[in-house]
Amino acid sequence: MSLLELKGVGYRAGETTILEDIDLTINAGEWVTIAGPSGSGKSTLVRIIASLLSRTSGELNFAGKSIDTYDPVAYRRRVSYSFQQPTLFGETVRDNLSFPYQIRQLPFDEQRAVAALDYVGLAAGDLDKAVIDLSGGQRQRVALLRNVMIYPEVLILDEVTAGLDAENKAFVWSMIRHFNGDDGITIIAITHDQSEIDAATRLLSLADGRVTGGAR
Repeated sequence: MSLLELKGVGYRAGETTILEDIDLTINAGEWVTIAGPSGSGKSTLVRIIASLLSRTSGELNFAGKSIDTYDPVAYRRRVSYSFQQPTLFGETVRDNLSFPYQIRQLPFDEQRAVAALDYVGLAAGDLDKAVIDLSGGQRQRVALLRNVMIYPEVLILDEVTAGLDAENKAFVWSMIRHFNGDDGITIIAITHDQSEIDAATRLLSLADGRVTGGAR
């Protein structure tokens, strides 16, 4: 079932064309890996899909309706974006994992948070650990957990393993495989890592703002 559909999507910044005539269909539950050289438009494309940037041409449909018909805040709860550098806020892990509940005016599910921390190799006591005391790998794990405490339909990952050592990189990707395979979350991931490109189940290639393979 088609979840995201882009028809002739483009993006211009002043006189500069960043993306041109992007046609792309992504089905619910897919894992799409996006690769291409620096400056090819990868981050611009996923930011448009995440509603963090407005396309300048073309159509973008989500769940059968134009993205323009959705309330932006409600849409971003369904299509979640993870940045390359994990950005944690507040003072503690709890502050971050409770945030998705706060913005929905729901009670914090502490039991779910503790179970999630245990899954990623952190302890229940780490719920009140200061974010400044977390390692880089731990920060990325907490940032990803924050995005899935209440499951989105789509999780967009913008080079989330960049800068991590091999052990943490493997751990993060095992988390993402779980989100996709067990929880059914659609994954859209940008990467420069050749091993991740080689392992892709569906590879979308970009060059000079255009899709060169994998659009279907």
